[in-house]
Amino acid sequence: MIKYNGKSIPKEFETMKPCKIIPYISSTIWGGRRLIEEYGVQTDKENAAEAWVLSCHPNGCSVISGGEYDGKTLRSVCEAEPSVCGTRAARFKEFPILIKFIDARDNLSIQVHPDEAYARCVENGAGKTECWYILDCDEDAELALGFKKKIDRETFRRSIQDNTLMDYVQKVKVHKGDFFFIEAGTLHAICKGVLLAEVQQNSDTTYRVYDYDRRGADGKPRQLHVDKAVDVTDTVPYKPTVPSEEDKARFHTAQRELLTCCDLFSVCHVDCADTYAQTSGAESFVSLLVLSGEGTFTCGDTSFSLRKGESVFVPSGAGAFTVDGKIELLETRI
Repeated sequence: MIKYNGKSIPKEFETMKPCKIIPYISSTIWGGRRLIEEYGVQTDKENAAEAWVLSCHPNGCSVISGGEYDGKTLRSVCEAEPSVCGTRAARFKEFPILIKFIDARDNLSIQVHPDEAYARCVENGAGKTECWYILDCDEDAELALGFKKKIDRETFRRSIQDNTLMDYVQKVKVHKGDFFFIEAGTLHAICKGVLLAEVQQNSDTTYRVYDYDRRGADGKPRQLHVDKAVDVTDTVPYKPTVPSEEDKARFHTAQRELLTCCDLFSVCHVDCADTYAQTSGAESFVSLLVLSGEGTFTCGDTSFSLRKGESVFVPSGAGAFTVDGKIELLETRI
């Protein structure tokens, strides 16, 4: 038995290999069926609003598919052998990120997430900064992002109470391939007709401020969280971040574009025409999410096919790996 950061590691986890991940599926009143019909997501639920394709969150854990850990939750493996997450993960109390597909058949509620300090103090949990990559959308699809102009907190509170909030909220038209970084404290909502991939902090804390007067499964209006939302919302216009040409790099027959790099995670879009070669070093695991196409993943003596909608977890320190095929990926590290 070896040790990592002073913790004994069971022998069965000493040499974890890259693996595919089965997502946890969330069904909601606003969710659609595109993930089931187009992305191969399997569920007996009414819809697949969200597929948590890389999750160690207790509200919905991803499960390893195939190999020596088949059927185990990713959470159980990462807790038993934290070195698979990489040295950068040591500063986090829990597995640091959660990655999802989201299919919005209808509007999501207007909401906001707290930052780390507020969440630890009030919720005894993590804050939630996130980012979105638009996979597809209706021609007239929008997002709600921030405010049309800066307002004070009392105006914000009053607009929620008198049902005029949408007069102040900024709507942004979206197109396939757009990217948005949503820092904690940003008022936001995914609107109907949007299909996206989301990388976020490992948190499920959401403060709902407007929900179109919809009813939950119990027939009652869904709960709003006005006081907490007023506490944490940055009541200013949203400022988009636009990747520059310097953020693009060529890797043989693949182009990789850095979408964001913050102290929580880095996310790249990879467009591979034939072969994409990369490395999983000691500092972080690598998540590969297949956005379109198909191919083959190879790392040492591990090899398996890939298709649209599948998620791969590459443990830290796994070394060189390749993806072969005409395939589009979202690559995430911490």
